[in-house]
Amino acid sequence: MSTPEHSPLGKDTGYPDRYDPDRLFPIPRADKRAELGLAEILPFHGVDIWNAYELSWLDRRGKPVVALAEFRVPAASPYIIESKSFKLYLNGFAQERVADADALAATLVRDLSAAVGAVVNVQLSAASATAHHLADLDGYLLDDQLLEIDHYGPPRADFLGTDATAQAIEETLVSHLLRSNCPVTGQPDWGSVQIAYRGTPIGHAGLLRYLVSFRNHNEFHEQCVERIFVDLMQRCAPQQLSVYARYTRRGGLDINPFRSSTPITPDNPRSARQ
Repeated sequence: MSTPEHSPLGKDTGYPDRYDPDRLFPIPRADKRAELGLAEILPFHGVDIWNAYELSWLDRRGKPVVALAEFRVPAASPYIIESKSFKLYLNGFAQERVADADALAATLVRDLSAAVGAVVNVQLSAASATAHHLADLDGYLLDDQLLEIDHYGPPRADFLGTDATAQAIEETLVSHLLRSNCPVTGQPDWGSVQIAYRGTPIGHAGLLRYLVSFRNHNEFHEQCVERIFVDLMQRCAPQQLSVYARYTRRGGLDINPFRSSTPITPDNPRSARQ
């Protein structure tokens, strides 16, 4: 069954060092989207960007090779991949001889695309600091507001609001206070979030209180970002909206979901926390 409870999460698991695509555990997006009232036609475009820092294989002579990998999973795909199963799958290449990086990338594209039900873009790169510079998320930082906060879950969309008397603006807001929890293990997922919109001004205090209200909420990364997008659309009705979360890594993987009302292709900036 493709439910989180049947995944490798929270279970003692042997770590394979041989290739096995059956390690990948897909989870349907549909159930959580139905909870948000989302129909088959989605109100957003987007992608889930995964970065892998623990990818290694053997070349034809048996010498280990290491690389960094970027995976882009379309938000329109019917499935996500449970992260521990993804880690186990990638670790399975550790003792596999592979002709070259192109051959490995082709295998990754084939297996991951089959698992999520859509074409996954895969890019391998050298483990070089010059190729992977750090960058801050652009935008006005919400976190320095002097606020009394006493609600940490479940998420409170009623904290969100706008100044309906003000003229429409374009604004990009950032917070590093996003935290949610794995719905199976309860382990915390730490992240930063960037919200870019055009519309009547969104109240900064209410928005920060809303983001903090995810602190004890149990949901996967992708689902949290879609909830934020839907709540902002319903409560604040912006003319244009993008939500981008950059989560810290776990098990050599970080997950960075992006959802937008327009078909934008996001960059993949590695933050100081990643």
